Amino acid sequence: MASSGERARHWQYAELPGVDLLRARYVGKRFVRHTHENFVIAAIADGVEVFHHGGADQYAGPGALALINPDTPHTGRAGGPEGWRYGAVYPSPELVAEIAAETTLIRGTPGFRNPVLDDPYAAGLVHQVLRAVDEGNALAADTLLRVAVTRLLRLNGGTPPRRAVRTAGARMAARARAVLEERMAEPPTLQRLAEDLGTSPFALLRAFRETYGMPPHAWLTDARVRGARRLLDAGSTPAEAAVAVGFTDQPHLNRHFGRIVGVPPGAYQRERKNVQDPRGRVPVRSDAWHNRQHQQTYVRESPTRPSSETPWESGSPSDCPASPSG
Repeated sequence: MASSGERARHWQYAELPGVDLLRARYVGKRFVRHTHENFVIAAIADGVEVFHHGGADQYAGPGALALINPDTPHTGRAGGPEGWRYGAVYPSPELVAEIAAETTLIRGTPGFRNPVLDDPYAAGLVHQVLRAVDEGNALAADTLLRVAVTRLLRLNGGTPPRRAVRTAGARMAARARAVLEERMAEPPTLQRLAEDLGTSPFALLRAFRETYGMPPHAWLTDARVRGARRLLDAGSTPAEAAVAVGFTDQPHLNRHFGRIVGVPPGAYQRERKNVQDPRGRVPVRSDAWHNRQHQQTYVRESPTRPSSETPWESGSPSDCPASPSG
C-alpha cells in the first residue's frame, strides 16, 4: 500500500502461528473506532500516534509502545503533520496466556494495565522480531517475540478486573449483538431491533454503547471487517467477501477495511497467500520500501544499552536477551 508517502504491510509468518505482523508509516491515516481479536503490541519508531482508549486520548512517541487488549475499542491517528512510523505484532490471546503462565505470576486471563508504555528496550525487541521474520529466522523471531511479551507482562501486565454483575441493559445489549451477528448481511434498523427487544431506540443505543464501547452500527462494521478477513484468509475474493458480510460492493469493503486494518483487502489477501504458499515467495532481508527508506534508522530504533549488556544488543536477531525482565 502506498499513498501520499504512506506505506504499510500487514502479513503473517508461517512459523509464528496466531500472530499478525504490521510495519507501516502513516501520515493522514485515521483509524475509526474498532477492536482486534488479538493483542496489539505496536512499537513507535518515529512521530507520535494518538489513539482514543478508555475514554481519553493516549499518546505514544518514539521508543514507546501502544498496548491494547483484545476486544478493546480504540482509534488511531497521527499526532503531528509528519505522521508516525511503527512496527507491530498481534499475538493471539492463547499465546499470551501461555507465555504469562510460564514466565510470570499472573494467574487468570492476562492483559495490559496501561495502554502506553515508554520502554525503548521492549520497542527494540518488537522491531527485532520483524527483522528476524524478514530474514526468515524462525528461531529468532519466536524467541524474541516471547521475550518481548514476557517483559511487557512483567512491567505492565495484570488480570483484567472482574466484570460487574450483568445489568438488564447489558443483557439487552448482548441480545442485540446476537441478532446483529446472525443477520450481519441484512441487519434490522435500530427502531426494529429495539421493538423486537421490547425497548426504545435510545435506551438500546445507550446500553449497547456502555457495554461494547461503540454504537451498534459501528460494532456491525467492525464485525463485518472481521468476517471479511476470515473469508479472505479462506480464499474468497474481496468482491465475494464484501457481499457475504453485508457490504454493498467491493469499494464499500475497501473503504472500511482500510480504516480498520490499515491496508486494502487485496493487499491483505496477497500477503496471506504468500504465507499459505511459501514456494511462491522468495525470502528477502526486508521488504523493498523498508530497505529504501529505513535502512539507516534501525540503529536509532534499537533500545539504549542497559547497564547489564545482553547478547541481543549485538544487533543479530539470532541472539536474544539473557534476562527477559531486564
